[in-house]
Amino acid sequence: MLSQLKRLSLEVDGRYASDAELQFMSDYVKSFNLRLQTYQKLQEIESKLIEQTYAKMRSLDPTLFMQGKDDFTSKWKTDTIRTLRYIAVAVLINDPDTLRERFLIWFQTVLRSFRAERTTDVTYQVLQEVVKQDLTPPQASLVCPILELTRRSLGLTSS
Repeated sequence: MLSQLKRLSLEVDGRYASDAELQFMSDYVKSFNLRLQTYQKLQEIESKLIEQTYAKMRSLDPTLFMQGKDDFTSKWKTDTIRTLRYIAVAVLINDPDTLRERFLIWFQTVLRSFRAERTTDVTYQVLQEVVKQDLTPPQASLVCPILELTRRSLGLTSS
């Protein structure tokens, strides 16, 4: 929403916006209640989502949280919680572009320096599965595309 408003303000400089150019605002207003409910639900079940994701990842590959002899579980949880909170805001304000520009690009550099792309890729793949179990289908349809954007930006599939 913020990036769309910024883009609109630049594109309509000195003129009135057309109905087509304003459509995103109408769509946002129509989806606001669902977005707010989804944001609040993510806040409510954050710990559950993290624990379910961790358990499933651990069952898939217990070495995902290891780097040599060091266990990075605690760091993984902290980073995943932080990222999930940014994702929740992106859902609320309908702005994955700002998420990508202000957080994911920076965080990608950090994760690559720790060679954590594989763990990150699995994290956001599994988190999509977990979210679909704990959210309603309309809520999951708001969250999963942003989780996938996060996976593509931070995981192995990034370019």
